[in-house]
Amino acid sequence: MGERLRKLGIRLAETRSTALFQLATELPTAVLARPLGIDVTVAVKWQRAAAGD
Repeated sequence: MGERLRKLGIRLAETRSTALFQLATELPTAVLARPLGIDVTVAVKWQRAAAGD
């Protein structure tokens, strides 16, 4: 699937990062951390980065 997306010009790493930043702006850290399997402190860093802090 990844190869097919690349052939269409979709960059997976950039798309993933964009999606994570969007989630970080919309969800509380505890809600963001749990489904992604990351620590709450990492979720806080994502939120700060997404907010431009």
